[in-house]
Amino acid sequence: MIINHNISALNTHRQLSSATNAQSKSMEKLASGMRINRAGDDAAGLAISEKMRGQIRGLDQASRNSQDAISLIQTAEGALNETTDILQRMRELATQASTDTNTTNDRGEIQKEMDSLTSEINRIGNTTEFNTQKLLNGSKDSTTNGNLAKVEFDLTGMTAGSVDILGETVNFDTDEATTAEAIEAAITGNADLNAKYTVTVTGNKVEIAAKSKGEDTDLKADLTKGTGVTDKTVTNTEGKADGAGLQFQIGANENQSLTLEIGDMRASALGLTGAAGDAGFTTDANVSNGTDSKGVESGLDVSNAKNASAAITKIQTAIDTVSAERSKLGANQNRLEHTINNLGTSSENLTAAESRVRDTDMAKTMMEQTKNSILAQASQAMLAQANQQPQGVLQLLR
Repeated sequence: MIINHNISALNTHRQLSSATNAQSKSMEKLASGMRINRAGDDAAGLAISEKMRGQIRGLDQASRNSQDAISLIQTAEGALNETTDILQRMRELATQASTDTNTTNDRGEIQKEMDSLTSEINRIGNTTEFNTQKLLNGSKDSTTNGNLAKVEFDLTGMTAGSVDILGETVNFDTDEATTAEAIEAAITGNADLNAKYTVTVTGNKVEIAAKSKGEDTDLKADLTKGTGVTDKTVTNTEGKADGAGLQFQIGANENQSLTLEIGDMRASALGLTGAAGDAGFTTDANVSNGTDSKGVESGLDVSNAKNASAAITKIQTAIDTVSAERSKLGANQNRLEHTINNLGTSSENLTAAESRVRDTDMAKTMMEQTKNSILAQASQAMLAQANQQPQGVLQLLR
């Protein structure tokens, strides 16, 4: 019998500590409802769970973004609905003015309403906004508001190889300047490319620019096959201006967006106004921008049967243009509604997956907690018994 080391008590104490720690963890899981409360609970599971949480919150925000995008589209389409009604009335007036049962004074009164309605189309185009952003004045259309796409590069130092540009491969020809001229000839010699691009050669430098505005993803150059090129940097200016078009973030990650462009829906862009005295337009500028009474444009002339009849066609073209824009907006709205449904499903499924990783099984954890509680209580009782064992030595001293 020994008393300096109570091995039974040490063993029982170790078991008690283990049972107490396990009981504490079980209680923590039951209190929080989560299986992983700290990285030590499951390091890999925590990393996976946090990644999933980022995706879930991103998907939920993307869904809200899509809802906001639908609201913006509805605002624009609602305004264009009124523009269509105005155009239908203008077409009716032009048809009325086309018949000679009207006198000059009659057509004069019709002209007043035509000019006033045209001014209202301008007002709608100039003032329709969503969250202070103007929607129908052309500022959200890269085709009308964009920059000319342009690419520039320098062939200085080139001794061999080739240059690939716009689908054309130009081999090195004697010296850099001659190669630059060969590139120019390759572009201008291609009818399709010559119609779209302007080539400017200055010494060894080549500049190719699109002739019309709008994004042009084909405008790029590859100098990697050129041997000895001092600087293979290609300066590429995209044809879409900053801020042109609307970018809707409809996914949880980078580059998961939808681009929507809204055309200029004002009278000039619709062909309803022109300069004073132009064929088919009034000699006086009686059409305003819609926000004041100052005339700045001339509207369609309905002062005689010939002009009024021609105005019918111009107004019908405007109706077709507005209808096409409304159709585009409606198509994007329908697309976004499907996007919202998909985002909701993805978020739900990912939430279920994250729950399986992070959340605790309450029934199982309760079972473990009960077991650990009983073990802790039993260990306490056995520790008390183990502490009593050395007292048997006292019997030897009597």
